[in-house]
Amino acid sequence: MNNNLFDMYKKKYEEKRDALDLKAYQLIEIDVEVVDPKRLDIRGNLTCGSNVKIDINVIFEGNVILENSVIVGANCILKNCKIGKNTILHPYSLVDDAVIGESCFIGPYGRIRPGSCLGDSVQIGNFVEIKNAQIGSKCRINHHAFVGDADLAEQVTIGAGVITCNHDGVGINRTIIEQGAYVGSGCNLVAPVKINTNATIASGSTITEEAAANTLTIARSRQVKIENWKGPKLRK
Repeated sequence: MNNNLFDMYKKKYEEKRDALDLKAYQLIEIDVEVVDPKRLDIRGNLTCGSNVKIDINVIFEGNVILENSVIVGANCILKNCKIGKNTILHPYSLVDDAVIGESCFIGPYGRIRPGSCLGDSVQIGNFVEIKNAQIGSKCRINHHAFVGDADLAEQVTIGAGVITCNHDGVGINRTIIEQGAYVGSGCNLVAPVKINTNATIASGSTITEEAAANTLTIARSRQVKIENWKGPKLRK
């Protein structure tokens, strides 16, 4: 690369960097706590309330609103979203075209995909993915779960490793979970399916039919013991 071309690219980079720095310092002027202005990337319009904290390497795209006392952890990506007051986004979380209520926490490594809306005081654990879902207030969705194309009422608990099986090979179907339902770890909810009020789904179940209210539903094979098991043999 000749010197003239190098100088041109260097100038363009510096101009872009100066513009990003200016946006960061404008946030600082309105009392947003920016941990490192040089490691903040604002690629759209960012609106912040009071007492907001933004850690390093956060990317904002499109139109993003952070209400009062929001904390955004390191390496998060936020695009076209609104985050309610007192909500915490733990590191490496992604929020895309979604609305997050007040006093929630997401992640670390949480992913909120387009079309999702979370109520207030919702807990989204690490490695949880939410897609095109309506999540009621005070729901708890723990680690390593996928909740897609679903409607959850208030105070629903989703255990670790739960999956809403939303695609049948042809189309997408929805899962409905009513208030107070508890879905144990490792369950598969095969949509379209409905879990009624205060129903409990036993861990490890695969649910293909409607679960009745105020009942325990178990859908798994009975455990079998085989005596004098020798185990697999090594090939000679």
